[in-house]
Amino acid sequence: MAIPYDSNEVSYLLPSNKEDWEEQGIPDFVYGQEELLMRGIQWPRNASGVPGALPLSRFDSAICSAWRQRMELGLFRYRLGELQTQTLPGAVGFVAQLNVERGVQRRRPQSIRSVRQPFDPEQFNFNKVRPGEILFRLHREPDLPGAVQQEDILVMINVSPLEWGHVLLVPEPARGLPQRLLPGALRAGVEAVLLSLHPGFRVGFNSLGGLASVNHLHLHGYYLAHRLPVEGAPSEPLDPGGHLHFLQALPAPGFLFYTGGPGPDLEALVSRVCRATDYLTDHEIAHNLFVTRGALPGKTLPSSALTGVRVILWARKSSFGIKEGEAFNVALCELAGHLPIKTSQDFTSLTESAALTLIQDCLLPPAQAEEVQAALVALVAQEEQ
Repeated sequence: MAIPYDSNEVSYLLPSNKEDWEEQGIPDFVYGQEELLMRGIQWPRNASGVPGALPLSRFDSAICSAWRQRMELGLFRYRLGELQTQTLPGAVGFVAQLNVERGVQRRRPQSIRSVRQPFDPEQFNFNKVRPGEILFRLHREPDLPGAVQQEDILVMINVSPLEWGHVLLVPEPARGLPQRLLPGALRAGVEAVLLSLHPGFRVGFNSLGGLASVNHLHLHGYYLAHRLPVEGAPSEPLDPGGHLHFLQALPAPGFLFYTGGPGPDLEALVSRVCRATDYLTDHEIAHNLFVTRGALPGKTLPSSALTGVRVILWARKSSFGIKEGEAFNVALCELAGHLPIKTSQDFTSLTESAALTLIQDCLLPPAQAEEVQAALVALVAQEEQ
């Protein structure tokens, strides 16, 4: 996916001399309320979404120029070119991409045994990355109305990228936080989506047991120039206040939270989602989360306008380790309808039915799924009392 280089964004680029990388320090990307963009972000009518045809925000320019430079400098495990992409025939609209290099060259996942596993400083963690891998420090101005103070977030390249612009959002890595979602991390993820002018910039989280490969708190962010099923999938409210919805549509049923903009509404969403993920973590239930611009909850259509931000949460069976023989591994992007495929043979032969079977095999059995739904509805009810 071609993203234009913006020569005006120079502060996030590494010096030409490698020895100066560490001495330069980490540049700050400071943003304010006016850069959290809610209205007018839509897919172009031709639905191509190629960023060269779309305007870039200051945030997009910072990521894309710095990310491109790191790719040119060889800081990734492989050089990511244009990925072969297809929409699988069928009702779901899976977006499948052939990414052989990621399947072969990504770092081996850590040995994970529990959704609540403590941070281990001896294992690989984001305090051990090379200085050039860090793009900038994401820092919100402290005076946003209705918002709490936000900790700093390091934005760094994912050295085994899924797609163009694939970054990690890492809250204060020196604190050694395990991979358990916290409000500050989720808030930064939602606001990163709002900082982008591209409708296909998404953010997500994999819990331990939900295919997180590093037990050090981080979220993923990346560009995908395609609509995904979850953006406009219809939903049913689960509580009288309409704060929690249920997505029944394929590829996987999940819980939908929605915000129409920054401020108290976004803070309420962050609180609700983190109460839900705390419940799942405390009960040793793996989960995945996906943040995308999307339609209002309710009886929507795949082509509905992107009026706000959807946060979709899936509870799932725990899966510790990578299953090598399958066409794809089920984590945050696969549950949302984006399928990075490991081999050319699978890319050619994969059907919607086979993809759905792989995904549904990872979901909770019906009785446990009903128990989780009842618990999350009860959490929302406690809030509303």
